[in-house]
Amino acid sequence: MMDTAIDRELLEKIADLLGKPVGAFNIRKDSGCDGRQSTEHIQITSKEDKPGIDIRIQPGTVGETCHIPVIITKSGLSEMVYNDFYVGENCDVDIVAGCGIHNCGDQESRHDGVHTFYIGKHSHVRYTEKHYGEGTGTGGRVMNPQTVVYLEEGATIQMETVQIRGIDSTKRDTKIVCGPGAEAIITERLLTHGDQTAESDMEIILDGEDSKGRVISRSVAQDESSQVFYPRMVGNAKCFGHVQCDSIIMGGAKIKSIPAITANCMEAQLIHEAAIGKIAGDQLLKLETLGLTEEEAEDCILQGFLA
Repeated sequence: MMDTAIDRELLEKIADLLGKPVGAFNIRKDSGCDGRQSTEHIQITSKEDKPGIDIRIQPGTVGETCHIPVIITKSGLSEMVYNDFYVGENCDVDIVAGCGIHNCGDQESRHDGVHTFYIGKHSHVRYTEKHYGEGTGTGGRVMNPQTVVYLEEGATIQMETVQIRGIDSTKRDTKIVCGPGAEAIITERLLTHGDQTAESDMEIILDGEDSKGRVISRSVAQDESSQVFYPRMVGNAKCFGHVQCDSIIMGGAKIKSIPAITANCMEAQLIHEAAIGKIAGDQLLKLETLGLTEEEAEDCILQGFLA
C-alpha cells in the first residue's frame, strides 16, 4: 500500500492522507484493491456482481471516518466502479473519497464512478471528494463521477466536491432526494485551465415537509477551457432551497451557468443566483500596491475565491 512516491503524493492531494489511514478504509489503485480495513462499526466488502464495494455503517456510529480514495498510475486504464453506502440511523460520520490520476503516457486514463448513499433517519454525513490530475504524457485524464443520495427523515449530508487541477474532461452528475426535515448542503469548487472541459449536472429534490437544500458553486475558468453548470432545485412540499453559482472567467475561457428552480407546492420557498465575471481591477491594484506582482495578485485572489 502506498508503495511509491507518486502513490503517496496523489493520496495526500486527494484525501489528505499521510501514511496508513486511521479507521475504516479502502484504497483502490489501478483497478485493484491496494489496502482495506473495516472497523467494529464500519464494514467494507467487495461487490460480487460488478466492480466496487459496499460500505455498511451501523446505527449509532459517531465520530468515525471512512477513506475510500482511488488512484490511477497507468496510462490507457479505463474503469467503471460502483460504491454503495448504507448508513444506519443516528450516525455522525465522515466519508473521504477522491480520485487522482498520474498519466505519463499517450493513452487516455479514465475513472467513472457511481456512489449511491442511503442515509438513515437523523444521521449526519460529511462527504468530501477531490479530483486531481498530473503527469507529463499527452494522454487524457478523465473523470465522470455520479453521486445519488437518499436522505430519510431528519438526515443531513454536507457534500464538498473539489476539482483541484489537471483533469482534462469531467462530467459530474449529482442527485439528492430529501425526506421530511432532511437537509442537503453541497459546496462545489472547480478550476479548469488549458483546453479542459467540465460539466456539472445537479438536481436536489425536496420531497419532504420542512426539507432544505443549499448549493454553493464556485469556479474559475482559465485559458481556453470551458465549463457548464446546471443546478436544479425542485420543491415538492413545504421546504426551502437556495442555489448560488459564482464564477471567474479569464483569458479565452467560456462559462455557462443555468440554475433552475421548480416549485410544485405553494409553500415551497426557492431562490437562485448566478454571477460570472472577471477579476476586478481594483482588487489587483490593491494587492500590487502591497508588493505583489500581477501574477501573484491573481493567484492570491483565486485561492481566496476557491477556498
